[in-house]
This record gives sequence, structure tokens and C-alpha cells, in this order.
Amino acid sequence: MKLTIEKSTLLKALGHVQTVVERRTVTPILANVLLEGTDGKLKLTATDLDISIQEETSAKVQQKGSATVSAHTFYDIVRKLPDGSDVELSHDASSGQFQLSAGRSNFTLPSLPAEDFSNIKTSDFPHSFVVTSEELRHLLASTRFAMSTEEARYYLNGIYLHTKKVDNDIFLRTVATDGHRLAMSEIPEPDGADGMPDVIIPRKTIAEATKVLENMEGNVKVSLSHTQIAFNLGAVQITSRLIDGAFPDYEKVIPYDNQSVLTISRKSFAEAVDRIATISSDKTRSIKITIESNKVQVSVSNSDQGSGAEEIEATYDGKRLSIGFNARYVLDICQQVESDTLKFLLADETAPAIIRGLEDEGSLYVLMPMRV
Repeated sequence: MKLTIEKSTLLKALGHVQTVVERRTVTPILANVLLEGTDGKLKLTATDLDISIQEETSAKVQQKGSATVSAHTFYDIVRKLPDGSDVELSHDASSGQFQLSAGRSNFTLPSLPAEDFSNIKTSDFPHSFVVTSEELRHLLASTRFAMSTEEARYYLNGIYLHTKKVDNDIFLRTVATDGHRLAMSEIPEPDGADGMPDVIIPRKTIAEATKVLENMEGNVKVSLSHTQIAFNLGAVQITSRLIDGAFPDYEKVIPYDNQSVLTISRKSFAEAVDRIATISSDKTRSIKITIESNKVQVSVSNSDQGSGAEEIEATYDGKRLSIGFNARYVLDICQQVESDTLKFLLADETAPAIIRGLEDEGSLYVLMPMRV
């Protein structure tokens, strides 16, 4: 194999694929990225056998072939090369050496046989649908922050993707929860999603897909079975195993009888919470929110750090209410809401609160209260 590729082009593709490679692995070949030079293309593949990422990019291929090389070492070298430089990659199958040169820099790296490279064994994908990159980015980004990190509840370590019928409409919905908060987002069901299985997409897969979606425009093809999911993101293909478990009946924790409505500026509220939480307990990050007809007071009283309070103008149609929340959870939700105005649906001090953007009916957040 012998080819030449511009540094920024190679770095972008490497940046997408190398992050799935584990730093420590008992299988040496899984620490490597597979490079395949074909007609005017370089294809890079990396995997940990739970998730696989492939990306094709343009290159001047003088000699077709394939090679594997340490993903992280390769990435670190390319990252440090001068901007704008042309990178020449070559592999001699007889010696097993991989060579990289750019300007006056020359590197020789060990290589394992390309035929030993393992990848995920994919099954048929009986279901597929197409969404825009903006829609998928919103579905994932608006819920991923609420995923659990507890190993014991592995079935919460991802996003629940499924279709849901509401009245006469059907939606494609994402849900994530860690038991303290819940995030839900939905779009009208795309063509082809009818009859798809309910699946849980792992945390790592969500992170990799989100990273690619940040700089992508156009459509995304999503294909899935009961055990695997694939995202066709233009030049990038992500294939992943799904979490084998049952997602809990999340609708049971969504309160439907919260009658008191609070509307407040998202920016002013978030800034006040952030300021007051400065002296909150490091462990619980608890704040108290006192709500009256035309104002909200955010306060903290901490025997070690002192106390603080701030008032924000608001509109409220219920009885006076004091309720405690985890400040970090509140700020996470404020960061996801795109609307300028937050809408709270409340019941009492012990009931979960519903939070959403005033102009965004497609996303909903449930936050459990704390004792303060």
C-alpha cells in the first residue's frame, strides 16, 4: 500500500475512528486502525467489537493495499504534523513495517497483518428509516445527558429509541433516565420506522454518533435489528451492538396531574441557579426554589459555606411553593432547552416537576425534588 493524503483530511477521519479504540485491550489487533487504500480512497476502520466506525476519505493512491497500525500512536503523530502538509503512508507486506513521512518527518511503526483485523459480525437489518442530521442530533443531544452511569443498572446506560402512538399521531421517541431525572424527545415517525423494535443504544455509540453529527448536514440512514444498529452518516458508518435489557416503563414517572404553571426566563433562571449554587454543598448541590405569583427566589443556606439568595421575575398561577432540586440537574436541563422561556408544571414539594421550553413541545424533562 502506498498513498498520499493531506494532513487535515487524514486527521479528521482519524479523529472520528480512533476514539472507539480502547487504551488497554487484551487483543493487540484491536488497538490498531485498519487502513485500506483503493481507487482514490482511503478507508479507515476501528472497533472494540461492540462498536465499529468506518470512514472513507479521498487520497492519492499509488499502490492499493491494506495495513493496520496503532490507532492512538498514529493519531498523535498526525495531529502534531505541520498544518497543510502532505502525508505519505506506505506499507511493505514483506517486512511488515508501516511508514509515515511528511516533509522532514519520517516514522516507521510496527504493523499487524490486515487479515487478522477483527470487526463486528453484522446481521441483517430488517428495519431502516431516514431522518435529517438536525433531527437526529436533536433527539440524541436533548436526552443523552440524563443517561445513567451506574454499572448495576446497565439497561439505563444508553438511550431508549422507540416509536410511540399518542392519540392519532405516531412519534419516533428517545428517552434517557438515571432515576433522578428523565429526558424525552420526539419527532413525527419517519417513513420506514413503523414496526421497528424498541432498542437501547449504548452510551459510547451515542457519543460517537453525536460527535460526527456536530459537523454534518444532510440525511442519516438508521438501520436496526433486535441486536444491532447502524448509522450511515455520509462518509462515516457506525455499527453497534445494542444493550440487551428491558428499559423500564418510564411513563409511570411522568406526572400528568401537575396543574400549577410557572414560566420564567431560561437565561435569567440558569444564571441565578449557577451563582447561588456556588455555596451549595459539594455533595448534593441542593438549592431551594421558592415560587410566588410574580417571582422566584433561588436560595442556599449552608452552615459551612454561608447563605445566598436571588430573585427572578416570573409568572405563576399556583399556591406558594418551596421545592428543592439538584442545581447541576437544573443547569443540565437549561442547557438543552432552546426556547428563551422555561415552563414548569408543578404539584407540590414532593412531586416530580415537568420542565420544557415554552415553544418546544417536542422535548420534555422530569426532575425529582430533593429535601432541603
